[in-house]
Amino acid sequence: MAVNIYDTANTLEQQLRETKEFKELQTTYEAMKKNQAAFDLFKDFQEIQMQLSQKQMNGEELSDDEVQKAHDLADQVGNVDEIKALMGKERNLNQLMNDLNQIITKPVQELYRD
Repeated sequence: MAVNIYDTANTLEQQLRETKEFKELQTTYEAMKKNQAAFDLFKDFQEIQMQLSQKQMNGEELSDDEVQKAHDLADQVGNVDEIKALMGKERNLNQLMNDLNQIITKPVQELYRD
């Protein structure tokens, strides 16, 4: 019997949406969005992280100003309860995703173990 792994992946995607971890993240994100200052700060933080990550992937040096701005935003983010709660929920979902990745990649890990 042929296996359509994409069907399995699509089923997993739907099941992920039903997990406690995802639902809690979703609820916490919606709550954070109600605090406009927290939401704006969160979006700024995401943007600077994306910019710095892109520069690093391109092999570009990060300026001291960019690094300082990222640190300053991280400090601000760490002082906002709604964002701290969101990051905690992100960690929980990330742990679930890491667990799933270990399960999915088990055949490859076993293959190279010998």
